[in-house]
This record gives sequence, C-alpha cells and structure tokens, in this order.
Amino acid sequence: MKTLLCTFACALTLGIAPVSATTGERPNILFISVDDLNDMPTFMGSYPDAITPNMDRLAAKGVLFKRAHAQVPLCGPSRASLMTSTLATTHGFHGHMSDQKVQQRGKEMGTSTLPEFFKDNGYHVMAVGKLFHKHVPNGSVDESGGRGSWNTHPNGKQNYNGGRTYTDWARWPGAEDEMSDHQAADWAIERLKKDYDEPFLMMVGFLRPHVPWIVPDRWFDYYPNPKELQMPPYKANDLDDVPVISKFLNISTEMPHTDILIKKDQWHEVIQAYLASCTFVDHYVGKVVETVEASPAADNTIIVLWSDHGYHLGEKNTFQKESLWERSSHVPLIFAGPNIEPQQVCGRVVSLIDILPTLADLCGLPEQPAWEGRSIRPLIEEPSTEWNHPALTTWQGNNVAVQTERYRYIHYVDGTEELYDHEKDLNEWTNLASNPEYASLKTKLQTYLPEKYVELSLGKQQKLMAKEAKQ
Repeated sequence: MKTLLCTFACALTLGIAPVSATTGERPNILFISVDDLNDMPTFMGSYPDAITPNMDRLAAKGVLFKRAHAQVPLCGPSRASLMTSTLATTHGFHGHMSDQKVQQRGKEMGTSTLPEFFKDNGYHVMAVGKLFHKHVPNGSVDESGGRGSWNTHPNGKQNYNGGRTYTDWARWPGAEDEMSDHQAADWAIERLKKDYDEPFLMMVGFLRPHVPWIVPDRWFDYYPNPKELQMPPYKANDLDDVPVISKFLNISTEMPHTDILIKKDQWHEVIQAYLASCTFVDHYVGKVVETVEASPAADNTIIVLWSDHGYHLGEKNTFQKESLWERSSHVPLIFAGPNIEPQQVCGRVVSLIDILPTLADLCGLPEQPAWEGRSIRPLIEEPSTEWNHPALTTWQGNNVAVQTERYRYIHYVDGTEELYDHEKDLNEWTNLASNPEYASLKTKLQTYLPEKYVELSLGKQQKLMAKEAKQ
C-alpha cells in the first residue's frame, strides 16, 4: 500500500491522477478483443438486425467511440500496432509476423508491448485467446491460456472453397464447449473469481466473428429468416472511378465476390452466419463481463473492448478485410469502468494505437516516448472535446488512408488517390480525387501522411500488378 500511495502522490504531482483516485489504488483492466468485428452490432447504431445485448449493455456502461479506426486492415500487423502504439510504417510489419518479432521490434523502438508494459509496472497479467496474431510473446504475461483453434468444420469446407482462406459458413456440428471462444471465456472466468495482491490485467481475445462463420445451431436460430435480413449497400459499378492500383491492393481474388454470391443466392446466408457469429461471441463477452461485475473488483476495473479491424460483407463487391476503404478500418471501441460516466457516445475520430497510452493514463503510469498514439482520456471525460487527430491506416507499405471526421483520403504509392466525403457518401461510391474543387483539401490531408516509411517499393507493386493482370 505504501508503494501505491507513493505512486498516487507522484501521479497527482504530474497532473495524472489514476481513475480510482479515492483509494489511490491502480485499477484493474479487463481487455477484450473481438476479431474481425465491424460496425454491425446494435450498439454501433448503423445496422438494424444484429442481436448483441451484452456488448450493447457494456457500451451503455461507459463511452462508445463510434469512429475508431485500425492502423492496418489485417490481424497481425494491426495488433502489432495496437500492442506497441506505433504505425506499421514505423514498426515495419505489413503482414503477419511472429509475436516474438513484435516484442523484439518494440524493444528496438524503445517501447514495450502492452502486456509487458503493465507487467513491468506491477500488474499481474493474464492472457487467453487471440491477442497478438498467434501467441503472447515469451515472458510478457504471468499466466497464459493459449489461443485455441479456428474451429473449422470437421468435414472440410461446406460452402466456399476459394483460395488460401478460412472463409466458409456453416453450423457447428459438435458440442459448444469444444469451441475456442467458449474455452477462453471459461479460462478467464475461473481466474477473474480469484483475489490478487496486485492489480490485474486480464486479456481475453475472442476469435469469432473471424472466418469461418461456423457456430452452433442455436445462434443461427436468432436469425431464422435470412432473406429478411438487411443487406449491406452494394453498387455494381462501384469501382469504375478508382485507380488500377486500388483494385489490385484492395480486392482479394481469393475471397467471395458479391456479384457471384447474388447469382448463387448465397449473400443472405453469409450475413446470417456473420450475425450468428456476432451473437455467439456476444454471449461469451457477456459471461466474462458479468463475472467481473459480480466480483469484489467490480468497482475498480476498467473494461475496454475493441476489434482489430473492420470487414466488408458485400460492399465494394467483396467479403474481406485488407482494403484501405472505411469498411476495413472502422471498428468498435468501448471504455467503461470507475469514474467513467455511462451512456456516452463520442463521434471523434480515434485510433487503436491510442488504447495503450489511454490505459496508461487512466492507471497513472508513465508515457513512453516511442508511442505514436495519444491518450483519449480527454474524450472519455468529455466526448465533445475538440480533437484534430486523424486516423492513419496503411496497407502493403506506403499506401495510406487518412480518416478525418468528414473525409477519407487514400494516397497510393504510385501517386494516385481516392477521396470521399463521408457526410454525403459514407458508402464511398463517388471518388472526388480528380475534382479540382478538392485540390486544396487534398494538399491539407497529405500533411498527415506518416513521415516514416518502411514500404513495399513501387517497382515491386508494379510487378505484382502485372503478374495479377496476366492471371
């Protein structure tokens, strides 16, 4: 307690008071990741048919950031950015990498990964499920429950056989307790019922709604009539006004395409399976959150829920992440806990690399100079606070999307561009980049492009595009 009081006093001197200022104790943290979760859950307010009561309730308990964005539209490098609070153009990971490499690169940049940072600051750190791309780095946590399997169908692909992707949709034929998310929730719940001498960081990474969209029957039963579900917006000639490099980088030939699924009358089934996966994972998020709420730690635990990137479900004629359009970077982000006012919604643009600095700030811990994110505590305390910090999303090197509250500007390595006015065109159907009226705006948005580049060269990208064109 003497150490905690000393830390509290130092934090007050610096003007950074921990959340639990009444006791001087550092708060616990429940850190929940939901893989490939886009903005379809009900609490995001953009889609009418999702059934996600537990995440909805969590969002109502604190601050919902409705305009949060990932830094890379792919699991591994997105998580590397979040866990080190650095951009991919800084840490250099544009594809999947080992978690030990993320840890090593963090040390080279002068930052720790998120679990190491809290462990080094006296937290008891526990992790289960998918948090980094595969496993938590060696020595970064005190207890690990592993990641679990993808729960692909035991009889092989059921509805989609394209490429090197797990993409598929079907009903899980086994017992629900065989599924990784069920097991991860049980592991976390068992430990959340215990008492700890130190503050704890419990990290829980859920796999669904990552592909394959395979969950037990009872979750499909929440959506019994797939033909009555609202379909995402789709325009057949949507890509007529984007540059060639955009079609190459942003559309995967291995993933389902909307026009094909429409012909096969399968699009409604995909939406049903994705929603069933969301309701499935919502149940297990709820079980973990309820365990904390029923424990002695309830009044001193910050809960943060996030997704690593968004997901196209028919928009832009594709079903995938890995694009620089809004659908691939837009994610849910929730902060709830002690001294966080409930039922708040923030419309400012924030980034996943802001999570680590924010948690450090809320816990009264020192900022690390290498962090490129910033604490969004001012927005937690007052969601309408002025905030002029666009989100940057990069893909395959020096291809960058700049997201402001109104515009999304995409700059490609070959100099071509896309520009969308989200006040008028959230679907991004009209590329304004060639309109001379927006020349000065583009110049302004270019000032936000990252100064550091670790890029896939233009020459290599041109070769890849030429190879693709021949296939």
